Amino acid sequence: MTCTRSRRGPLPRRIAVTPLRRRRIPQKGLLLAPTAPAAAGGHRPGPGPASTQFPEVDFHLADFGPDDQVNHAFDEHIAADQDYLVALAEHHTADGHSYYVLCDESATYDRPGTPEIVALHLRRDRDNKTFDFEYMRLPLPAMAQSWLVHRGCPPDAIGLDPGLGPPPADEATRSLEQRLAGDGDHFALGYSYTSDNPGDRVIVVALRALDEPAPSPFRVLVHEIDAETWTHTLREGGFDTMHEALQWCRDRLADRAGPLPPVRPAAVNRPAGVPKAPDIRPPGRAR
Repeated sequence: MTCTRSRRGPLPRRIAVTPLRRRRIPQKGLLLAPTAPAAAGGHRPGPGPASTQFPEVDFHLADFGPDDQVNHAFDEHIAADQDYLVALAEHHTADGHSYYVLCDESATYDRPGTPEIVALHLRRDRDNKTFDFEYMRLPLPAMAQSWLVHRGCPPDAIGLDPGLGPPPADEATRSLEQRLAGDGDHFALGYSYTSDNPGDRVIVVALRALDEPAPSPFRVLVHEIDAETWTHTLREGGFDTMHEALQWCRDRLADRAGPLPPVRPAAVNRPAGVPKAPDIRPPGRAR
């Protein structure tokens, strides 16, 4: 059964770019889970990482006044929910650019499946005291890092804060996240669903490879949180059609999916006229 998000009614809205102080709601998001890992015997030692009062994100816009159109768009998409944003990573340059990977805690009150991660790129014109911005809502932090890197952020400057969220459980997860952060532009996002069901915290993502031809042209990423060890895993599977990829995602959300099929290795292209090397058989008795 797929999860249903809890709802508490409409969120308060704020029509201003300058920050205002407001009491935070308890964290209910997936990537900032509300409970600590259980100790031996099932005892939970106290409030988990998400009970921390995170500092409000500072967009450094106090001296900047955008035009009305930019102001309205920034307030609607970013500033109105600023008190619900947690900066997982940020980087600022001397020429007025800022890059953020944000976790939006208010997403849990949005429509079911809404991604919690926001990638934000701010561009300031210091001479005219104006700014512009672009943003993208994405399911995984590594995808947000990739989006920012391909907008000028140095790859080694946008690392995630290790004190926020569960760490990777294994090297396979770390390796896949690093590859996704660097090569995310090789894929187009087709579908995602973020489930913050306390009993099964999972994110499923369906991607289409942009390289033609590509082995396993459709990919599925599965991000799972282990509440007992307070770690997360990320795995990748390969599919021949989008229908198969989406069906696997639906089955995973319904807790009836089989193992992810492996991604097919890329074919090795040999120059024309170069024959394939003959098979070398090990010595032994002839059949």
